[in-house]
Amino acid sequence: MRLRVEFTTEPFDLDEAPRHAVVAREVVEAADLDAVDVGPFGNTAEGSADAVLGAVDALLRRTLAAGATRVTLQVNVIGEDQG
Repeated sequence: MRLRVEFTTEPFDLDEAPRHAVVAREVVEAADLDAVDVGPFGNTAEGSADAVLGAVDALLRRTLAAGATRVTLQVNVIGEDQG
């Protein structure tokens, strides 16, 4: 199964990326994900169910530890793995 995760971390700071936002970017860029898109108001990544779920676990743990007060996420099934 292939999944897409969309997420944001808060609090927002439009002048400079807060530490939790930097950590979120590091987590998704280091994971074995496809089509990672990181932006100031929302982030998306796609990949196999195992890769996405592992990244979500790391994302939640690490961004909260880095000062996030809220993490909003949505996970959607987008297809089956080709294999």
